[in-house]
Amino acid sequence: MKAETALAHPDDDGWLGDFHRGPAVFSVYREMVDRHPLVPDEYRITCNDGAGPRVICRFVDEREMVPEWFGAWKNDEWCEWILKRALALVANPENT
Repeated sequence: MKAETALAHPDDDGWLGDFHRGPAVFSVYREMVDRHPLVPDEYRITCNDGAGPRVICRFVDEREMVPEWFGAWKNDEWCEWILKRALALVANPENT
């Protein structure tokens, strides 16, 4: 008997869009699990620089936002540029 798999709708993963710098491709996602209308949305940024995608940053859509950077990305010179591009995708997603 063949096992059936349910296909997830492409919007279900919260993907908002991609951008790149050099060989690195950055993707921005809205966290979809445990969303609540009274809590600010949470976002994650992944980076794929050839070694597979991995989460490099998480942030919450708040006025006093403080992004959390991971691994070698902490204090990287690209952080400000990455966050600016990510916020642009939050405001105007490719996936609408």
